Amino acid sequence: MITTNTLLLFDQIPGSVFGLAVAVFIIIALVKTARIVPQREAFVIERLGKYSKTLGAGFHILIPFIDKIAYKHSLKEIAMDVPPQNCITRDNITIEVDGVLYMQVLDPKKASYGIDNYFYASTQLAQTTLRSEIGKLELDRTFEERDAINSNLIEALDKASDPWGIKITRYEIANISPPQSVKEALEKQMRAERERRAQVAHSEGDREARINVAEGYKQDVIKRSEAEKSKQINEAEGKAREIELLAEATAASIRQVAESINEPGGSDAVNLRIAEQYVAEFGKLAKEGNTMILPANLADIGGTVAGLTKVLDSIKK
Repeated sequence: MITTNTLLLFDQIPGSVFGLAVAVFIIIALVKTARIVPQREAFVIERLGKYSKTLGAGFHILIPFIDKIAYKHSLKEIAMDVPPQNCITRDNITIEVDGVLYMQVLDPKKASYGIDNYFYASTQLAQTTLRSEIGKLELDRTFEERDAINSNLIEALDKASDPWGIKITRYEIANISPPQSVKEALEKQMRAERERRAQVAHSEGDREARINVAEGYKQDVIKRSEAEKSKQINEAEGKAREIELLAEATAASIRQVAESINEPGGSDAVNLRIAEQYVAEFGKLAKEGNTMILPANLADIGGTVAGLTKVLDSIKK
């Protein structure tokens, strides 16, 4: 009930102050009524404390003092750093592992009312799942199975985060840090492995070199034998050709001698030539030795020549 004193109090307020108060009230109402949602963001609206709707990008009008923006979500993909944690491998080696988790809000309503803080929940779930996956592997395999670990983590996180309205897009292991003693042991193992590979490579190279030398010697022997074979064949062919040509020349000379004998005066020339050769050969025999064997009819050279002439006549016939 408005009393007289209250009316008097209102009468005492200047009109300008009242107008200013009304202007401020209108501005506040407009601010609470008109809302602009940026691109790739979503605003969750509650009406009198109850979920009403989800505003997408653009300009929106709300009922002042009744509707309010309860939650704001970014629809972009978000990268979260998963803090380092100690994990025990299958062979009881403690290693420190950290990674990066990528997620995206798909349903703003679920992300608002499905869980209180999905950032914290996703990080804790990633850590526990990572410890479980590392415990299934030995130390050496943890470095080799990064892709498998990431895939298993994404699958487990995606199932758990579905009621939260978020999507786990990928998880990447950033670092795997074993203890210092394990690092030293791994370095010794890698050094021994490198030395073994060097020795194997050296032995392989030496073996290849020996094989190449033996193959070269083999090829050299084959080439030499083929060359010697070709040489012998060429020499044999040359000798055969020489004998053939010598036989042909001898036959040609014999034919010419025979033709000359048949000509007039040929027999006399042959007799004279035989006599000359006879005397010349006996002269050589006398020069070469002190002892000489003389034929009984040495004085009858003509008879000897006549005998040789008869031999030639028989050959010609």
